[in-house]
Amino acid sequence: MTLQKILWPTDFSDQAKHALDHVKSLTQTYDAEIHVLYVIDNPVLHHPEWYGDFEPDHVEKMLAWLNKKAKKQLGQICSDDLQGCPEEFRHIAVGDPAQEILKLVEKEHIDMVVMSTRGAKAHFRFGSVAEKVVKNATVPVVTVPPDRDVASAA
Repeated sequence: MTLQKILWPTDFSDQAKHALDHVKSLTQTYDAEIHVLYVIDNPVLHHPEWYGDFEPDHVEKMLAWLNKKAKKQLGQICSDDLQGCPEEFRHIAVGDPAQEILKLVEKEHIDMVVMSTRGAKAHFRFGSVAEKVVKNATVPVVTVPPDRDVASAA
């Protein structure tokens, strides 16, 4: 198997970060690039009836703030956990997390996705984002349960 590009989608949760150990192991084994994706899943954009209507300027400011915050967190992860990663391998999108993961797989010609089975908000055994990605991805998807470590996976 040839792996040149591995995508690690993160929501900055401990569960997502747990999958990073598996990503790092795979990238060392295959000498692959790590692409990191954070998706701003803004409920205001999806369900305005829940929050009322906002002026476009307010939504733009909120998205700019969320984007700035995400860039900072991605930078922190890249420096702390990945010994640096090029800007072009850091991705931020706005929308449905599963759809944005699938779009990036195609756009960047990703060879494999490695993600947690659950994110920060998941209360179920298998998260809905992971389930959608597994069902619709055109590449292999490795899902990592929050309690699984790299040593037990070997």
